[in-house]
Amino acid sequence: MKACGSVFKYGDNVDTDVIIPARYLNITDGNELAKHCMEDIDKDFVTNVKNGDIIVANKNFGCGSSREHAPLVIKCAGISCVIAETFARIFYRNAINIGLPIIECPEAARAIQAGDEVMVDFDSGIITNKTTGESFEGQAFPPFMQGIISAGGLFPYINKKK
Repeated sequence: MKACGSVFKYGDNVDTDVIIPARYLNITDGNELAKHCMEDIDKDFVTNVKNGDIIVANKNFGCGSSREHAPLVIKCAGISCVIAETFARIFYRNAINIGLPIIECPEAARAIQAGDEVMVDFDSGIITNKTTGESFEGQAFPPFMQGIISAGGLFPYINKKK
């Protein structure tokens, strides 16, 4: 499983209220919610994001509330992967549960810049910055997590196993 796209870069402590502001949480449709993804930190995100693009951030991405809306809205906006130095633990689990690939790699998170073209190989954990030619070794997903992500989330994965 691989992801390849252009990078949107953010700093430390990008919280769930910035990923999807609370004022929109009355919207239940993920695609409608995606129209407001990152708008309080990056007003141009929704007009510039393309299917397959990648978010790269520094430390503690997804901190704040435990709402599942945050990884869902990122996925519905078309982001194929989030790379960060570290993730808030509840965001990490919510992302896997809804089938959003995320990978921790401090070296990649620090080196990759906005607009770089990046490819992620989830089988090996290798992150390649196609713009600079640099490669980084992130943590590969174990097979069961790859299964959850490939199925589109935990519920589809469980239903497929029945």
